[in-house]
Amino acid sequence: MEPSRGAAGGGRRWGDAEAEAEGDAADEGRRGEDGGEAAECVHVFRQVAEAVAVAHAQGVAVGSARPSCFVVSPPFARVAFIESASGSDASGSCSGSDASEDADRDASPPRRRDGAGRGEERAGKSFPLKSVLAMELNWYTSPEEADDSAATFASDVYRLGVLLFELFCTFETMEDKMRAMANLRHRVLPPQLLLKWPKEASFCQLLMHPVPETRPKMSEVLQSEFLNQSRNSLEEREAALRLREEIEEQELLLDFLQQLQKRKQDIADSLQDTVAFLSSDINEVLHQQSALGHCVNFSTDLDKEVCSGTVEDQSDCGSRKRFRPELQGVDMEENNRTVEECSRTVPSSELIQESVLSKSSRLMKNFKKLETAYFLTRSKLAKQAGNQISNHQIVKRATGSAIGTEGSSIDDFSLERQYGRRQRGWVNSFLEGLCKYLSFSKLKVRAELKHCDLLNSSNLVCSVGFDRDREFFATAGVNKKIKVFDYNMIVNEHRDIHYPVVEMSNRSKLSCICWNSYMKSHIASSDFEGIVQVWDVTRSQVFVEMREHERRVWSVDFSIVDPTKLVSGSDDGSVKLWDMNQAGSIGTIRTRANVCSVQFQPDTSRSIAIGSADHKIYCYDLRNIRAPYCTLVGHTKTVSYVKYLDASTIVSASTDNSLKLWDLSMSRGRIIDSPIQTFTGHTNTKNFVGLSISDGYIATGSETNEVFVYHKEFPMPVLAYKFSVTDPISGQEIDDQSQFISCVCWRGQSSTLLSANSSGNIKILEMD
Repeated sequence: MEPSRGAAGGGRRWGDAEAEAEGDAADEGRRGEDGGEAAECVHVFRQVAEAVAVAHAQGVAVGSARPSCFVVSPPFARVAFIESASGSDASGSCSGSDASEDADRDASPPRRRDGAGRGEERAGKSFPLKSVLAMELNWYTSPEEADDSAATFASDVYRLGVLLFELFCTFETMEDKMRAMANLRHRVLPPQLLLKWPKEASFCQLLMHPVPETRPKMSEVLQSEFLNQSRNSLEEREAALRLREEIEEQELLLDFLQQLQKRKQDIADSLQDTVAFLSSDINEVLHQQSALGHCVNFSTDLDKEVCSGTVEDQSDCGSRKRFRPELQGVDMEENNRTVEECSRTVPSSELIQESVLSKSSRLMKNFKKLETAYFLTRSKLAKQAGNQISNHQIVKRATGSAIGTEGSSIDDFSLERQYGRRQRGWVNSFLEGLCKYLSFSKLKVRAELKHCDLLNSSNLVCSVGFDRDREFFATAGVNKKIKVFDYNMIVNEHRDIHYPVVEMSNRSKLSCICWNSYMKSHIASSDFEGIVQVWDVTRSQVFVEMREHERRVWSVDFSIVDPTKLVSGSDDGSVKLWDMNQAGSIGTIRTRANVCSVQFQPDTSRSIAIGSADHKIYCYDLRNIRAPYCTLVGHTKTVSYVKYLDASTIVSASTDNSLKLWDLSMSRGRIIDSPIQTFTGHTNTKNFVGLSISDGYIATGSETNEVFVYHKEFPMPVLAYKFSVTDPISGQEIDDQSQFISCVCWRGQSSTLLSANSSGNIKILEMD
């Protein structure tokens, strides 16, 4: 059993200070050997004695100088009384019986925090709290109070003697303590106290003298040699503790400042690296700019030489042929016109500066986003450059000619070769994206038409698409009709009403159409009843019908490489593979959720991508359809569209208001969970709004009735166009929030975009 110190009812509440000092002096030896414990005990005793002296000066007998009436707080063993020193009795005295009753009635459990408390808690199991407090009160009752006399100032001095005894005497068990406290009533002290603390034991006996008049006054107690001798050592110890605390605080501050310095230094190093590669990039751009400047000068000189050479050739011809003066004026006029045309081939500095200024405002408007894209592009391509070795190297011979490896074309007369080919680094990749981002400033309307029928209340256009040669485009939607229009006729003939060249009716609402890339007149469709059909536009009729899906089919796609292959995706969770030359499907892929979009890989008919309602994109090799070879995870809602940007890059659209760009070559396993780009700016939370890709430009619709165009290099929109809604009665534009863009389609690799909305308005837009 661990030692117990203090009264049973509350003992010393300065255990925390003791533990604190114990830790502080651990490197200096055991406590008690250096006087640290004695100094702390005397310090506690002095504070209690000073409080009692103050009460005596006011004419009040304390009666509560007991351990259960005060607490001791670290780090310097500060004493705080729980009850007022003058609150024991309003008249200045209290009897033993009254105090006992008050203790039994008002005592509260002590809040112990030291080891002595734990030992006494164990002892308290057999001693209820009130009994413990009663024992403490009995121990601290002076002999005169025990004889039913009133408490006096001398009684408080007696209690101080008992307190001093408890501070310096330790006990192994509660029974030992009770025995020692009983002997203390007769001023019999334990031998260990007399041997270890003789001065303290002597002072204790003086305070507990049985004759009240013999006990010292409080002024004498405070001025005693016993208290004053230990004051200096205690002050030194307190000074040492304060110094240690200050040192620890300084060390804490130093650690904080060093950590802050390290973090800021890391930022500075990173910033220094950033500035270094920015300087390198600036030098590279300046070098390329200088090379292009030489190229422009060379082009101008060459054009002038060609023009002057024409005149010289004519004069030479004149020396060999008979001179005809009547043609001289005509020749000179033609030569002047040729020189003017040559001068116009080189753009003037004013035009270049005007173009730069017009683009600068758009650049500064999106500066932060372009900055982010710049660093992402640089880090990505720099990492790729570190892992790959270029196969195209140009070695300069001593004669100045160039040798190209692996089929690189070399033209000794090429201006580009003459002044150096652009370095194929990440800077040029970013520059290419930046140029395309700034190449166009708006989307302008070239033509518009209505996909409306008087007999149909809803004219939502679900799908649009161009044929193989981009001469015709088709529209389909909930009006159950496929309409084919002549593109040139729509663009060149400005009419109020445009009629389709072919119109084909279906039994159910149409969800998707897709032209065949080989058979110009073939177009596939899917509808809300789960039927997939292939139409012959020249005959305006269906020649193949496939009825294996059980629910609505959302998407259908022809293979570019093998135009006899067709794939369809349905709400029944299946993807069907079809061969135009065979009856019935040739394969079925089962998924766990609705299939919203399917597309063949552009360079093979053996791979497809699937957009699913479970927020994922699945890539399948059709030679093994049991499981996808890659799964793209990142969207938080239904994936409504998937489109291949190239053989290894996919763009996906989702109703989580985003498009994502995925690089399949980054896959080291079966799952890719980090897209290389996320495009945001449009609104799409519940509808199919379309997705189309052309030359790095990505077009999509928005539920704000707007068309948005992104570029693959940047996450923010490049261009946007809002469909206007006119009130048929007032003729004024209104904001109809129920309308949304329902489909978009680029015209091949051109800058022309076909788009339609939920009210049947179709617009041919062009980037300008």
